[in-house]
Amino acid sequence: MPRIIAARRTAVVPKGGKFALLEPHELASPVIHACLADAGIAAREVGELILSNALGGGGNPARIAALAAGLPEHVAGLSIDRQCAGGLDAILLGHAMVQAGHHEVVIAGGAESYSRRPLRSRTFADGRPPEPYSQARFTPWPDRDPDMAEAAAELSRKIGITRAEQDAWAQRSHALALSHAACRVREITPVGDVSEDAFTRNLTSRHCERARVVSGDITAANMAVAADAAAFVVIVSDQMAKRLNARGLTLIEGATLGAAPDQPGLAPISAIKHVLKRADVDHKILARAEVMEAFAAQALACIRGAHLPDEIVNPAGGALAQGHPVGASGAILVVRLFHALRTGDAPALAAIAAAGGIGSAALFEAVE
Repeated sequence: MPRIIAARRTAVVPKGGKFALLEPHELASPVIHACLADAGIAAREVGELILSNALGGGGNPARIAALAAGLPEHVAGLSIDRQCAGGLDAILLGHAMVQAGHHEVVIAGGAESYSRRPLRSRTFADGRPPEPYSQARFTPWPDRDPDMAEAAAELSRKIGITRAEQDAWAQRSHALALSHAACRVREITPVGDVSEDAFTRNLTSRHCERARVVSGDITAANMAVAADAAAFVVIVSDQMAKRLNARGLTLIEGATLGAAPDQPGLAPISAIKHVLKRADVDHKILARAEVMEAFAAQALACIRGAHLPDEIVNPAGGALAQGHPVGASGAILVVRLFHALRTGDAPALAAIAAAGGIGSAALFEAVE
């Protein structure tokens, strides 16, 4: 079985912060270097780089990142865009490539710069001026293609998640992130002088009460802030893992499934249930679950819908305490699991929702 033998990320920095002048490849390059150093693998041994990026200007950012990181020219670079799920899906795709025997070594993950994303406009053939837009279309039906915050607000109304519950979950995320700050040292590769997540703070009830309302019960306090970051893992064949005598993670089962496009927050539930059933793993025995917190309402809906015990979910805090670098967020979940799991632990879960009604989930276990 292929094995993840190294996993690193940058700090997560809110849009307009210390990463504001860096392009995605400039965030990716130091993480790729750190991953290879941790793995004890030379750049010449890399067969492919898979990079998730959701907000860039197109082209092939994976190729740019591969060249910027000094990978050999034969590493073509594969860019994917599955929005929030892309970072996790890049890892699932990299695993499949190695398992199929296409490559011995694949680097996979994501890099996102909210700060540097280009402005986009639609053009018209009738001479009207271009019309700027901030959110791409994710369905062919405008009435089933909601703004993400509006979808989260509707979700909270639909299943009865109160603002108080959402605010409490956000406070929990920050409190756990603060109390587990030392754990992040192993995850984070410094970029310049930035080596800590910039957004984590002592979030109080008073802060939550005064937070700007975005839509319904969704506020600036109970949704993840737009952010810049990169995260990658190194996936190797079983033979190479044995040669390197490397510990790491193995993928037990992974899946990406579609669901109702107008309720993207619920999409991970079916993906979680699917991987648990395929792997014959009971949710009650999971060691840990890293669930994306784009919105507290969305996270709580997934946790309840998949019957995950609260105490195993994001025990070191989640995206509400860090930020949401869209294309990198799914990979950050796996980086967290890589550094948290130990041999002998029960399997652990990573799960994330994406625009358009998409959910990705993966089960991992630690191995020597």
